[in-house]
This record gives sequence, C-alpha cells and structure tokens, in this order.
Amino acid sequence: MTRPPGAPPAPGDGVPVLEIGPEQPGLTRLLDGLRIGMVLLGVALATLIGLPLQWLSLSLKLPSRRLIPALYHRILLKLLGVRVTIIGAPAPGRPLLLLANHVSWLDICVVGSLTPLFFVAKSEVSGWPLIGLLAKFQRTIFVNRNRRSATGTVNQEIAARLGEGDPVVLFAEGTSSDGNRILPFRTALVGAVREAFATAGTVTVQPLAVTYTRIQGVPMGRRHRPLAAWYGDMDLAPHLMAVLRQGALDVEVRFGSPMALDSDHDRKSVTRAAEAEVRRLNTHAIVGRNEPA
Repeated sequence: MTRPPGAPPAPGDGVPVLEIGPEQPGLTRLLDGLRIGMVLLGVALATLIGLPLQWLSLSLKLPSRRLIPALYHRILLKLLGVRVTIIGAPAPGRPLLLLANHVSWLDICVVGSLTPLFFVAKSEVSGWPLIGLLAKFQRTIFVNRNRRSATGTVNQEIAARLGEGDPVVLFAEGTSSDGNRILPFRTALVGAVREAFATAGTVTVQPLAVTYTRIQGVPMGRRHRPLAAWYGDMDLAPHLMAVLRQGALDVEVRFGSPMALDSDHDRKSVTRAAEAEVRRLNTHAIVGRNEPA
C-alpha cells in the first residue's frame, strides 16, 4: 500500500500496543496465546463453512448470496472482539452509493456486517492475502483502472447488482489513513462508479463515517488510534496479531445526510460535500458527540 501523504511513520511495521498494566507473567501470556489460537480457529471454521455456502449461493443465484457475507462478517467481528455502534441508517432511495472513509482491513468486516451490500475496489485488492478473500466473499467488484476496455463489463456488473437493490460502497479516499483524519476524497473514483448509473437518472449518495473510538473500554487518543488503523507500509500479519492481542475494539459507523447525484449535480461538488460530511461525522465520533435523531 502507498502511505498517505503526511501520515505519521509506521516504524518497522510495528503496531503500537496499549500499555494497560505491568508485564504479563508467563501463565497469563500462555493463556493469552491460547485465546488467540481459539480465535484463529473460530475464524478458520467460519471461513471453511461460509466459503462453500457462498460459492454455491453465487453459482445458483440463491437469495442467500446477499445474506451470508453479512452474517459471516458479524461472526468475525464477534470473534475478534470488535463491537459496532450504528448511528443513522442507509437512505431508502435506490440506487444508493455509500461514500466512506477507509481506516483498516477491519472496515470490510465492519461495513460488510451492516446490511446486504457490495464494494467496488481496485483490482490489486483481489490478490491481497486475507483482504482479497474477505472482499471476494462480499461480492466485491474489482476495477482495473489500467484497462479501459473492461469498463463496459464492470459497469454492467455494477448495474446488475444495483438492480437487486443493494447499496454499493466506495472507499473514496483511494487508500487507508491513520484513523485520526480523513484524506481527500477522489472525484475520479466517484466518476468511474457514476458511469454505471448512466441509465438510472438520479443516484442517492450518502456519506458514511467509520471511526474506531475505544480499545478495551478506554477512549482512543491520537496516539493509540493506529492500533486499529492499517496504513502506509504496515504488514498485515503483525497488525492482525496486534488486534488479536488487544481485542475489545469499539467502532462507530455514522450515516450522513443523503444527497442527489444527477445531471444538475456534478460529481465533484457531490464528492466534496460527502467528504466534508464524513469529516464532520468522524470528528463527532472522536469527541463523543451524539447526532440529532
């Protein structure tokens, strides 16, 4: 991954660890290792059961193909000790494009657990270990931005999914951040997805903020928020182990006010408005400010 401009360094792929007490004695470390092993076993079992079921559902186009990914991600979050608080709800208008910020590989599980939906991601993601598997499980559509000849096929696939009524999620920053700030949303990414809505007329665009707020019940400060964030040149395995060691993460998902994207509203202005809304929602989550009903 490319480190976001101006992001704080991630020395040696090290993930900061929240110090909450004295060094663990040997027995406690052993029990902690057993707990992590049980979590990994649970993840493996959920995957071994879920993958064939999802493959069969996709092959036969069963209604379960939309429900299995959400259930799978909820199981993973439970095993990992991640608690999700939802503020707001998806807009009822369809087709619906959710523009979200991006903090971690955990975002796929967090957002994917909310409701039947699908992601649009760059083609490189499909080859990433674990992340690519999670993305494929969620029926992600991969876009190769270097092959314009594939654009028509991709647009047809997106349009077919939208016809099922599922929202499409786009991590509009184009990369992940350190969790303390929102990177600029890329209008080109929104424009590429907008092409698939060509025959839909008005598209409902809704901002979506994902904010990691607590670790083991303690509010995350600026220093510890990268415990959840996966960005820059961090390797996945050490970050995964750090998440397993710490556990008990709290994340807030906040839906913003929907807006229209049509012939009267250009993608740049809508993208910038969505970015500003996600920044506001993210700030409110960090300081613990509740949104009005």
